[in-house]
Amino acid sequence: MATDTAHDTGQYEAGQTGLIVKVPEAEPAVRAWRERLDPSAAAGIPAHVTVLFPFLEERLIDAAVHAALTETVGAHRAFDVRFAESRRFPEVLYLAPEPDTELRLLTRAITARWPQAQPYGGRFPDVIPHLTVAQRQEADVLAEIEADLTRSLPLTTRVSSVDLMVHDGTAWRDRASFALRG
Repeated sequence: MATDTAHDTGQYEAGQTGLIVKVPEAEPAVRAWRERLDPSAAAGIPAHVTVLFPFLEERLIDAAVHAALTETVGAHRAFDVRFAESRRFPEVLYLAPEPDTELRLLTRAITARWPQAQPYGGRFPDVIPHLTVAQRQEADVLAEIEADLTRSLPLTTRVSSVDLMVHDGTAWRDRASFALRG
């Protein structure tokens, strides 16, 4: 749930939730880097692209929210994304999913259903889907990581679900998974 203030400082709160697309195909390429240089990995979040963080507080997620997420996510078809290159935000190295259109549409659909849950608290005018690899590193370290990642790219993943994760005060835990059509 990259680039969020809580994420950047490693300070998560019990009851925070987020919606992600897990990318297990990326784990062999990014796991070692993420474990060292991305606080979300140490907090229990696998390689992923964030769909919406923060989502609703855990105490607000009931059967009606689950049903609405099932409907909202299920209105979208499963799709493939390819990660062929790394890119940078200030202080963040990430893998860029292409195309990212369907990921953006998922975020928009969920945000339209829950307008109180704006991506990254509304901090960014354009939310760019990404898979964070490293944060707050010097340029030479990022260049080393990029060179290493080049050997593992491209990689492709099938996006067939969106996962709800909840922070329990110690780590992020899987709470539910919502299937896309097909």
